[in-house]
Amino acid sequence: MIRDAIRDRGQARIIAATGTSQLQFLDVLTASAAIDWQSVEMFHLDEYVGMPASHPASFRKYLLERFIQKAGITRYHLLDGDGDPAEVTSRVGEEINAASIDVAFVGIGENGHLAFNDPPADFQTEAPFLIVELDDACRRQQVQEGWFASISEVPTHAISMSICQILKAREIIAMVPEARKAKAVKACLEGAISPEAPASALQKHPNVTVYLDPQSSELLSADFLRRQLVQRE
Repeated sequence: MIRDAIRDRGQARIIAATGTSQLQFLDVLTASAAIDWQSVEMFHLDEYVGMPASHPASFRKYLLERFIQKAGITRYHLLDGDGDPAEVTSRVGEEINAASIDVAFVGIGENGHLAFNDPPADFQTEAPFLIVELDDACRRQQVQEGWFASISEVPTHAISMSICQILKAREIIAMVPEARKAKAVKACLEGAISPEAPASALQKHPNVTVYLDPQSSELLSADFLRRQLVQRE
């Protein structure tokens, strides 16, 4: 998808996710010699409010070290968690709206969140970025993944790309491994489209691919999996 966008339009505009679910994927992606990373413009999904880029849990630090510097991307737009949240959301929102997004790489949280849109998510706003309050399930996940020592250290608010903005991408790729994501996977892929299961919004997009492993897919029904196979055939 990145190569096709560069071939057809001279550049690719992408959205990159963070978190443990993306680590192996980013290792493979940045090792690809077939991508002209100088022709790629990158945006990222979310960042904690009040988080310095030097903090081990900073998503800016994550992307710089694991993606931007490794790939050699020179055009990127990071959400400054140390800055004024209203100014950051406005400025980066204008930048992302300058042209269409070719592909968004995302994950699904244990509570079904998409980016930092925790349930009940805002499915209506057209604003590219929002200032959101993180729920306890989301904050506990950050501790369990090892980014923070305790929930008291996890910020309570974040800047997040909105659901509507994510769905504007031409293609969406979701990486969702591990058994701890199985309930969210079932709710978001098999269940009704609902703000209570934020990533269920992906069902509305015509070009979504979700990569699961045996553990994260273990609760999906045989009938659901059969329907996916039929649709792809």
